Amino acid sequence: MADHGKPDSKLSAQSPEEPASVQVKPISKSAGGMTAAITAAKYAFKEMGVMRGARTLLQLNQKRGVDCPGCAWPEPDDERSHFEFCEEGAKHIADEATTRRVTPEFFKRWSVAQLSQQSDQWLNAQGRITQPMVLREGAAHYEVIDWQDAFGLVANELNSLAAPDEAIFYTSGRASNEAAFLYQLFVRQFGTNNLPDCSNMCHESSGTGMKETIGFGKGTVRLEDFDLCDAIFVIGQNPGTNHPRMLTSLLHAKRRGCKIVHINPLPETGLTRFKHPQEFWTWLGEGTKLADLFIQVRVNGDVALLKGIMKEVFDAEERRPGQVLDREFIEKYTSGFDEFKTALAKVHLGDILEQSGVKKSQLEDAGRIFIESERVIFCWAMGLTQHRNAVANIQEIVNLMLLRGQLGKPGAGLCPVRGHSNVQGDRTMGIWEQPADEFLNKLSIEFNFEAPRAHGLDTVHAIQAMHDRRAKVFFALGGNFLSATPDTEYTAKALRRCRLTAHVSTKLNRAHLITGNQALILPCRGRTEIDTQADGPQFVSTENSMAVVETSEGRLEPASEHLLSEPAIVAGLARTVLANRSKVDWDRLIANYDRIRDHIERVVPGFENYNQRVRQPGGFYLPNPIRKREFNTPNGRAHFTVHELPRHDLKPEQFLMMTMRSHDQFNTAIYGLDDRYRGIRNGRRVVFLNPEDISLAGFKDSQAVDLISHFEGEERVARHFTVVPYSIPRRCAATYFPEANVLVPVRHFADKSHTPASKSVVITIHPSHED
Repeated sequence: MADHGKPDSKLSAQSPEEPASVQVKPISKSAGGMTAAITAAKYAFKEMGVMRGARTLLQLNQKRGVDCPGCAWPEPDDERSHFEFCEEGAKHIADEATTRRVTPEFFKRWSVAQLSQQSDQWLNAQGRITQPMVLREGAAHYEVIDWQDAFGLVANELNSLAAPDEAIFYTSGRASNEAAFLYQLFVRQFGTNNLPDCSNMCHESSGTGMKETIGFGKGTVRLEDFDLCDAIFVIGQNPGTNHPRMLTSLLHAKRRGCKIVHINPLPETGLTRFKHPQEFWTWLGEGTKLADLFIQVRVNGDVALLKGIMKEVFDAEERRPGQVLDREFIEKYTSGFDEFKTALAKVHLGDILEQSGVKKSQLEDAGRIFIESERVIFCWAMGLTQHRNAVANIQEIVNLMLLRGQLGKPGAGLCPVRGHSNVQGDRTMGIWEQPADEFLNKLSIEFNFEAPRAHGLDTVHAIQAMHDRRAKVFFALGGNFLSATPDTEYTAKALRRCRLTAHVSTKLNRAHLITGNQALILPCRGRTEIDTQADGPQFVSTENSMAVVETSEGRLEPASEHLLSEPAIVAGLARTVLANRSKVDWDRLIANYDRIRDHIERVVPGFENYNQRVRQPGGFYLPNPIRKREFNTPNGRAHFTVHELPRHDLKPEQFLMMTMRSHDQFNTAIYGLDDRYRGIRNGRRVVFLNPEDISLAGFKDSQAVDLISHFEGEERVARHFTVVPYSIPRRCAATYFPEANVLVPVRHFADKSHTPASKSVVITIHPSHED
């Protein structure tokens, strides 16, 4: 049997295993409060200094301030607090604005092999990279390279390819609208649509599911709707760690009587109780209870659960005909209702209870809250989007909401919560491997060239193309590709098979160490830093989860005089690679970003008067047709859809594993080894298991174990994890990513969206043995 988790190089593609020193402490009883405030201040002041740190935090998420590079939760449209940031945002901004530096001397001291033996946390903690660096073929150390030579190296490799499709151009959600638009223009003028991005790995399933059913792939609510709704369902999401500012909206809703339903395999502290860090008078209390109902669903039991709630809706309609379903909405705005109703009636309640792992009384409670609420918002994140049936997860939510007309009215709608500050904006700007013809037509006319029409490669297929040597150059605009992607050892081998790997980055990460024949690190300015170009200081713009486009303008001096902005790096690269093949005056665009926005205005719908509107305090909203009950589907109606009930027939010794973040990380950036909301101290290689499963398997608390995933006859191994008893459904397991990414097969992804199924991995667990 093949072992696809075995490393093939002395360079470590994974963060080194930690010593067996993990401690399990009592779990925090409430999120936020004094602990969050102190933790944010300590981290910020340690990294940035007290005065510099205080000034930077006070600019964060303010109108005409700095947009937090962290999550994409929106800011209030009207008055904003002076402290419009959370603990995680403070960590993230301090991480970028740190005073620590990674200089050329650092790379002289540390070989690539030595760096690969350090942990992800250690790599991140070294500081900001100050100059462009190159790793020559056969070299052990990175060395300095000037910008033009770096661009020339990329140009030589790209222009020597047999075809443009042999190059991969990845994008992180950190890139601004301006950088993303220039990037996709450069890539398409080069001749390919190979534009995979981080959305492929997170909310691609949301966009796919929603476009098919309602004709729109973004959320349908605004922040103001949280002030009007009667119920909020939070499913497959942990806002306390991943979107902490969302807890403020939930708190305000709860205080005015809104019901909150928390659906997740693990109870999350942030949805149990919350103390607003700015309400110091609440710090000594127990906090406000947020969730009225917690439903502990099995890992990937969401389709079953949602079908169960919908059965409750139909049962109530039978008891009170005409009083539960919104018949007028269904008849006027939807299609497929009869087929959907017939299919749902055939699903057996026993199968629903078995696959979801919940009690009938819990379905009744959730159904009652949904039915009795005139206005309902459904929020979700990657707990729903990273399964084989992820698109079905999203479309079942749509089905449920359509039954009572919960789209296109104030205080109600769909809210996929994005986890990176401009991942939604990047897609709006054209970062997509499957661009629409309308977009390509406008782009071609605007820049007088013929854009390529063949669809490109998404993330998982880009990895496979590199692995098969069909793709030979990899370029990343931000991100930590190796650690963010599935199947770590497979992806490492894919990157090693490239002729060149190049990364636009601010800090050191593992993707810089697992390289092609040659490698480049191209350090860029951060969001917090001043961006001065030929025509003077510039700002950029971003789009949050609720389609608000707003400015971001840094105030700090750049970490090094050698840094370029992301737009400037893209323009320099395009100018050098394309030369006379492009009629674009790249230097003129970089001299004044208003000119980039002028082009965006003429290509991307909804950006009319871009430069004028984005300068208004708070920015502007992009069009949202669902709010007007306009469904841009082929028949102009929202669609009910029919899905089979997913089944997970595990063998007696198997578990269904999900991966997740700790409270001390942002995506792949690891800030520390603690997760106080789950009681973990000094470690990340842990596996959370139900206490009964631990006992039946013959394990002990804190025992060292190896995790083995099973997929189509293949095995992948992650060694030396610590067993932690936890409140999690039977036969389920939870681990942190990126440590467990090695277990996620690259071919195990969602139907239609191709999002890695990182939250549905079949594993067995065995006691660790020293090699």
